Amino acid sequence: MGEISRHPFGTTTDGTPVDLYTLKNSQGAEAKISNYGGIVVSIKVPDRKGKFGDVVLGYDDLEGYLKRHPYFGAMVGRYANRIAKGRFKLNGQEYSLPINNGPNSLHGGNNGFDKKVWEPRILATPDGAGLQLRYLSKDGEEGFPGNLSVMAVYTLMEDNGLRLDLTATTDKETVVNLTQHSYFNLAGKGNILKHVVMIPADKFTPTDRGLIPTGELRSVEGTPFDFRRPTPIDARIDEDDEQLKFAGGYDQNCVINKPPDQLGLCARVKEPTTGRVLEVLSTQPGLQFYTGNFLDGSLTGKGWWAYQRRDGFCMEPEHFPDSPNQPSFPSTVLKPGEVYKQTIIYRFGVEK
Repeated sequence: MGEISRHPFGTTTDGTPVDLYTLKNSQGAEAKISNYGGIVVSIKVPDRKGKFGDVVLGYDDLEGYLKRHPYFGAMVGRYANRIAKGRFKLNGQEYSLPINNGPNSLHGGNNGFDKKVWEPRILATPDGAGLQLRYLSKDGEEGFPGNLSVMAVYTLMEDNGLRLDLTATTDKETVVNLTQHSYFNLAGKGNILKHVVMIPADKFTPTDRGLIPTGELRSVEGTPFDFRRPTPIDARIDEDDEQLKFAGGYDQNCVINKPPDQLGLCARVKEPTTGRVLEVLSTQPGLQFYTGNFLDGSLTGKGWWAYQRRDGFCMEPEHFPDSPNQPSFPSTVLKPGEVYKQTIIYRFGVEK
């Protein structure tokens, strides 16, 4: 079965020590996770020849993650994705959040869960080596109401799946939307345009120019967002389409074809040269598919790789963007006495 080890990873700017946890299974797969931001620092899995390689973007040391970066590998909260104009109403009261993405609030604000040191605990689970991370987000943090107690459990399973179980409780009505924000590259290097993507979604949520949903659930039929059949990323990414132009590529929320809260397939991605396959499963209703459009070569990551535009893709299972302001979308409200509970699995395999 699996094993887990802990090593010092550095200290934050205020001197708080941070550790790096290495999870391994009996197949030789490995995931390295930090208790700073719940960040997945690396995932090593085999290709069709059995050669192991790292398939996530990021940094070799904590210092890289302490600088400004586009959420490489991070646990994102209290609210993943965008909230329009950084405002929402709950029980007649308006709440204001930090504006950190154009006119909007993104991924929990200026000092979200990705920048917190979580309380770690090593677990031995029937499914494999596990790392439990806890964080208490206090009432008013980044403008959100309620003391939110969050627990995240990463487990590296024997089938080469990295599982993330998220739970949260609150003492005051609030909104919650948590996700995992790893940038994947199944080839290990280079751009991701030849990766072949399948997403079981009949609809997506179109946005305005500021990437805020209009409220419409639009059919993918006849659009560049139809990935119901396996399609290379580059097949339609540069088409003359308003939605693609707003984001500079794919940065869309897909409405996954499955019952609410049921664990199901959200995406399948294949990389032809290595044969590596990634299956994304989740209980969440949406999947944000993002193609690293804003990477520009200014960030140098692992192995001195300067990350260029479209060198990584994200598959972020989550609730729909701006749900607190969109009454027709599935609710992200969490009340006292309720338990927020979601699961995300990134399962790796090979196609011969």
